[in-house]
Formats: sequence, structure tokens, C-alpha cells
Amino acid sequence: MTLSAGIDIGSSAVKTAIFRVEGEQETLLAARVDRLLRRNPLTVAGEGFQAALATAGLEAGEIDYIASTGEGEIIEFRRGHFYTMTTHARGARFLVQDATAALDVGALHARAIHMDARAKVLQYRMTSQCASGSGQFLENIARYLGVTLEDVGTLSLEAQTPEKISGICAVLAETDVINLVSRGIGAGNILRGIHESMAGRYVRLLKSANAAGKVAITGGLSKDSGLVGALNDAAVEQKLGLEIVAHPEAIMAGAYGAALWGAFRHEALLRRQSA
Repeated sequence: MTLSAGIDIGSSAVKTAIFRVEGEQETLLAARVDRLLRRNPLTVAGEGFQAALATAGLEAGEIDYIASTGEGEIIEFRRGHFYTMTTHARGARFLVQDATAALDVGALHARAIHMDARAKVLQYRMTSQCASGSGQFLENIARYLGVTLEDVGTLSLEAQTPEKISGICAVLAETDVINLVSRGIGAGNILRGIHESMAGRYVRLLKSANAAGKVAITGGLSKDSGLVGALNDAAVEQKLGLEIVAHPEAIMAGAYGAALWGAFRHEALLRRQSA
């Protein structure tokens, strides 16, 4: 049996997970999301880890392997670190067992990941930093429109006449939004236009990564039902044969993947030492 923890430090939140792994049996013992809110990521990571331990009924010394991902290389008490695309692939496969690809949509970047049945990354593609297809951009637009992030998806799905938004850069897209608001265009139609622009870019990323079949969306925007709907519409329109699904715990994929890869590495090290 291996007890492992995964800590994923993102640009807006820290996700922490603890697993018990016994052979093929992977049991989640604790999971939590802690928003940074301008706090020190190291402090948030430490507090989140202690809170997760309390939930699992464990002490720090009982954890066999602590793995980080994202910006987690700064964590001093970690034992190992895994790249984001690796952990999101593993976490996506844990959540959606028949997924053959993952789409990680975070605050600053989006990654399309093509993987095999063991969650090994075969290919991946990533957006550029200045693109308008990011979680931070969408959060800024929601704030400007006066709507909560929780309402963005619903408003988008209810839109009747979506407005086209620039998909090239955030500055041009924000200018489009300002002009649309001044013309009296409703928030739902603006948000649907943004989702369609983002979805078109993401689907092209998936195609470039040779993704096929079921795609598990992960990251901060995984709960955005409007984006998920636009993604599936774009996949149908481009005849790619993709099904994009969002698991309720998809935001935890990076932390889950870090913990599970950490357990795998720990067991491999034990086998090497006993050989």
C-alpha cells in the first residue's frame, strides 16, 4: 500500500489530493481547492496540505510520496515534481476512464493532450500566452459584464444570437466586448460569442495533437457549461468525431495526477531497491 499526495499550484488556486494506492485500487482520501487571493502560494500549499491530512485522518510522516505539479517546484517538502501535461493526462484518465485526450484550460493557457490507455502523453499542443482564450480573460469579461463566473455558462447556453468576438488577442477581444455593450448587446450573446471563439481555437489544438474519441476537459474552466457546449458544437461542425466531457471534479485533475504518478514512482523506487 502507498499513501501519496499531489499538490497543484496554479495561477489562482492550489489543489491538494491524497490517495491510497493498493495495486490497481486507487482510493481518494482527501481533496481540496484553496484560492490564492493574493496570498503566498507556499503558505496556501502548506495550509492546504495540512487540512487535507486532517480530512484523511493522517499525519505528514505517513505519506510515502508528496508530488507537486504546476508551479509547485517551489514547495520545499515535496519529494518529486511532474510536468502539468503529464499530471493532467493521468488525472483525466482517472476521472474519465475511457478518455483518450485531455483539454486543460487554465487561467493563462490551454493544452491539448493526446494520451494512451496508460495516460502516457503521446502529443500535446499549447496556446500562446497572449491569446484571448484563457480563464483569466473570461473572468475579466464576466467582471466587466457584471455577471458571476457561476452564471457565465448558463447565460451562454441561453443565448439566441451570439456575437462574433476576436480570437486573436485579448486586447482586440476586450475592445469587441466594449463595443458590443455600447450597442446594447446582451451579456448572454456576448459570452456565447466568446465561448465560440475559444472553442474554435481549442478544437484546432485538439486536432493538431491528433486527439480522437472522448476528451476530458480539465482545469479551471472545466465547470463552464457554456464552453463545454461550444466545444462540442465546434467539434461537430469540424467533423472531428470528438466528444468533450467535463467531470464534476475536473478542476482537481492536476493534483490527482501528481498523487497517482507519485505513488507509481514510489513503488518503482521500492522495486529498484529490493532488486
